[in-house]
Amino acid sequence: MEEEESHRVVPFQLQFDKPIASQVKIAEWNPEKDLLAMVTEDSKLLLHRFNWQRLWTISPGKCISSICWRPDGKSIAVALEDGTISLHDVENGKLLRSMKFHTVSVICLNWVEDGRKIVNGNGTVVNYEDRTARFFPPAPRIPRMPGLVPGDSGFMDESDDSFRELLDSSGQQFNILCSGDEGGTICFSIFGIFPIGKINIHNLVVRNPLVGNYITYQLINASICKVALSNDLFHLVVLCCGLVAETEIESSDDQMSGFHCLVLDTTIFSKRKNELHQVAQQASNVENLIEVVKTSLSVMSKQWSDAIHMFHEKFNSLTSLIMHHGLDSTSQEEFLSLLGGARTSPALHQFLVNSLGEAGIKRMAKIVCGAGKELQTIVLDHLQPAAEIIGFRMGELRGLSKWRARYLGIGLDEKLIDSATEKAGMLLVQVERFMRILSSVVQQFSNFFSWLLKSVKMLMSEPSDQLLPFNSELVIIFLKFLYDQDPVGQLLDSTEIDHNIEVDMETQQRIRELAHFGGFLDSEYLKRSLMKEFQQMESCFKQALEVPIATISKKIICADLLPLFPVASSSNFPVSMSYYEEASQTIMNHGTGHQRLTNYTCFKVPDETFSNIANCVGIARHFVDDSCNLGNGHTSFEAVLLRLPDGYQCADLSLYKEGQIVFLLNEVDTSSENSENACMIIVQAADLPFVSISRSAVLKSWGLHELQDCVVQLQLENEKVRGISHFVVAPLAVSASRGVACVFAARKRALVYILEEDEDEVSDSE
Repeated sequence: MEEEESHRVVPFQLQFDKPIASQVKIAEWNPEKDLLAMVTEDSKLLLHRFNWQRLWTISPGKCISSICWRPDGKSIAVALEDGTISLHDVENGKLLRSMKFHTVSVICLNWVEDGRKIVNGNGTVVNYEDRTARFFPPAPRIPRMPGLVPGDSGFMDESDDSFRELLDSSGQQFNILCSGDEGGTICFSIFGIFPIGKINIHNLVVRNPLVGNYITYQLINASICKVALSNDLFHLVVLCCGLVAETEIESSDDQMSGFHCLVLDTTIFSKRKNELHQVAQQASNVENLIEVVKTSLSVMSKQWSDAIHMFHEKFNSLTSLIMHHGLDSTSQEEFLSLLGGARTSPALHQFLVNSLGEAGIKRMAKIVCGAGKELQTIVLDHLQPAAEIIGFRMGELRGLSKWRARYLGIGLDEKLIDSATEKAGMLLVQVERFMRILSSVVQQFSNFFSWLLKSVKMLMSEPSDQLLPFNSELVIIFLKFLYDQDPVGQLLDSTEIDHNIEVDMETQQRIRELAHFGGFLDSEYLKRSLMKEFQQMESCFKQALEVPIATISKKIICADLLPLFPVASSSNFPVSMSYYEEASQTIMNHGTGHQRLTNYTCFKVPDETFSNIANCVGIARHFVDDSCNLGNGHTSFEAVLLRLPDGYQCADLSLYKEGQIVFLLNEVDTSSENSENACMIIVQAADLPFVSISRSAVLKSWGLHELQDCVVQLQLENEKVRGISHFVVAPLAVSASRGVACVFAARKRALVYILEEDEDEVSDSE
């Protein structure tokens, strides 16, 4: 008998049992690869292979509040406590993009890809061609600050193509990242980088579908627990804790504080998917190029200002020497006298021979002219190509905006896009102007230093035949117009003070004539610096994009509200949500055939919820039914309460594929406080006796109260159960695509189990 027991098949093969240095608080499997991302209690993000080999570790320096993989598994979104969402490359953890969609901590992330092909009116598959590659080389990268090791500056390495691949692969398939924060705000971003909608659940007006618009409700002090966008993009289910109250009644007796399910109608994402896809593809690339331009200007301004500061610091000592010798002249006058052949003053002689010297001149020439050449390189390799591609992509958006029948409905305003397009063109003009001025300034600085070097040689009676020749006229121009002025720095000035650049009357008249015949409205652009021109272009572009965000946000409305059970808002209990296709029937929605999706939600019901319910897990489905029925108040919302066996408590739970639920249960030994046994069990949700929940005309009753008398007892002997010789803690990480689960023990161990085992094989022994 004992021999038979030892050879009994144990469900869920234990693949690994590994120690971990720090307890894990969040864990998510990659949807396409055998990779597990984990967030430790000290907010480090670790990526492990299935064999537990660590690939990389990153530490953002702030508390990580949530993570989520992109549907293709090529990047991971990391949410921080300050509202920042950053994207990291799966291969090396490199930061690809950092965005600030929220102002408070992000609680949950959900990234969904629309698996349906984009088709036109004729039913043929549409493949969007990015025409930019026809006319331009690959987009430039963000430049690095000289002297910094790649990665230390936060900029991407020139040889790193990960972000370009991210944009290219994102553009191939339409996907949306949903993020919810503790303030009740939910943001939607296409490809995870292009914001397209933003709502706050406290501002939503909930109309009871059973009674039309007569009774409306509103959420008060609600905190988001989890969000789940359907794979067809039609609905977003939001689970939240807070108060529900009638908008016209302020009495606290009519408020329901507890756990609620909010259903949002997001059909705008599906109905306008084609338009949103094209706009996001162009605009997200423009945003990336704007970062290239912004960083280029910042690097250029820093390099040039440092060089000019050193030049002025060195040459200001001549002014001090002139005052010390009691001379009534300026530095420029002293240099002009030397150039004209007059006798060298003691102050100038001391400055050139003793203070500056031949080595000092060569050093200053290397610093200033070297900085000028670095600026020219940045312009040619980064700034100018980025400005050219921005102009082209803005032209593409301008063409889309003129198709009012399709794009006006998503808020693509033709006038605002026209304005942003013109500003993009003016930026390119300013870049050309900057290059001409920079080349002239560098040439004059080089000529000035060549003359100074020859002058020092002559003062020291040394041969100077081997020195580079100089132009006396350029020296005069330099001393009059460049010695104590900085036209390059003026063009790169980013201060708030609005200094107009002087332009002669003849040039101004010519510009006005060109503006009249050329069709553009701006005739004052030469009075602005390159930095100001960029800031205006960026502002116009952001203003143009604010309209689509506002337009889409208004079209995301509340379709239904289901109060589930009373609970304190501070309660923390396991929750899992997922959608499953119903292959048995195909429905028609918005003119296109697609598989019907059933949404499942599983949650641990707190013991204090109902007086006669304890140690139960709730499973609900059909929060979202066919949208044509929602408006009529007909819903097949069903639920079941599953009582866990006596002596067990739910540590965590997760919905698995095909409507299965994985439970992680700790064994509670009332006779001993040191019980360290647990188990993992899979339950088929479809086999449970779901009960339809009736809908009340007024939202004053809890959805699960009808189930108090029909609680189902979970029988461990009837299910697949795997014993675990550890006390386990959340999170339970389950991969539906790979068929594996990772369980974390309280004593800092990670146990990886194979869920899809062969029944004929003898499993490992405990």
